[in-house]
Amino acid sequence: MALDEPRNEDEVFEEKGTKFVVEKDLWNQAQPINIDFITTPQGSGFKLTSNLQAGNGCGSCSC
Repeated sequence: MALDEPRNEDEVFEEKGTKFVVEKDLWNQAQPINIDFITTPQGSGFKLTSNLQAGNGCGSCSC
């Protein structure tokens, strides 16, 4: 999750006044994507959940 400007290959949508930008390929694989703000004993932050299977995401791996 990062702040970014939309590109041609992105899906853009707005929910409750917040604009979200997701790569179309990732959006097609992962939708629906749920974003919640949570508070735990370890701290507060965003929790993202989706239908994307483990190992199919992008991070430091080469997907």
